[in-house]
Amino acid sequence: MEENREQDAVRDGGAAAPSPEDDAPLAVGEGNPAEGERLGLEAELEETKGRLLRALADAENARRRHEREADEARKFAAVGFARDVLEVADNLRRALASVPDEARAENEVMQSLMTGLEMTERTLLAAFERHRIERIDPVRGEKFDHNRHQAMFEVPTAEMPAGMVAEVMQPGYQMAGRLVRPALVGVSKAAQAKAG
Repeated sequence: MEENREQDAVRDGGAAAPSPEDDAPLAVGEGNPAEGERLGLEAELEETKGRLLRALADAENARRRHEREADEARKFAAVGFARDVLEVADNLRRALASVPDEARAENEVMQSLMTGLEMTERTLLAAFERHRIERIDPVRGEKFDHNRHQAMFEVPTAEMPAGMVAEVMQPGYQMAGRLVRPALVGVSKAAQAKAG
């Protein structure tokens, strides 16, 4: 009978009938190339998924960064212009401060001129406010803040501790929380005792 089986196998294409040993599953790496290839493809797929997730995260981060930069560009686009216009505000303030009250009272033309300058200054300051440009007015005796003040000189004094605003030369300005121009100040320092 065994002989008949072999003859049938030869007639069917020459291959012998599989034996029960041939039906046993092959272990991974023991002559099962399909399983090894499948595992290799799965590992490659996982690696590709990881790269895809990183690329998506990078794209999302780039989008957020671009939105933030565009928002800041819109918010602070006028900083350069504002910095230039601040000189106009300073000159208006100087002009108003340079005329004594007596000269205003004595001369009607001067009084009208000064009223016009005051109105112009108020209009300019209102425009600053609409565009979130705020004036920084340090107060004498206030602690010096290097983020908002620029020290121009030191003032030896015994009236206040060192590191305080002793004199204000020019106000500063900030726009939406960003410094446009620091306030120019004199900073107190301890007065040296005279030897004697």
